[in-house]
Amino acid sequence: MSIKLPQVDAARLEQEWEADSQVLANLAANGDKARIPRPVDVSFRGTDEAFEQVLAIASQFGFVELDREEDEDGDLFLFLECEQAVDEQSIRALAKKCLQIEILCGVEYDGWGCEAETGAVH
Repeated sequence: MSIKLPQVDAARLEQEWEADSQVLANLAANGDKARIPRPVDVSFRGTDEAFEQVLAIASQFGFVELDREEDEDGDLFLFLECEQAVDEQSIRALAKKCLQIEILCGVEYDGWGCEAETGAVH
């Protein structure tokens, strides 16, 4: 099944990039090598019904479900994970894909995170 992905508002993409570039700067300050692929998690706020649609779409892009949580306000969050690098191009593409999922599924994209990868053996 192929999905037609919607256009994302350029201003919204830029807003996400401002936050994302801060995360990347913090990772870099910790010795991160952005081109090393690693597990990256993303989260969405929404309903269980909407999350089923998110999973149906996101799984086509290599995302797997990590967890679902309810915060103290009763908001539901879906956490997904994919394996990828975190250089600027990769993160911009990730944010765009997540915002497209947000539009298609009526959920709220809540950002991404990952561990720093220095290339050192753990």
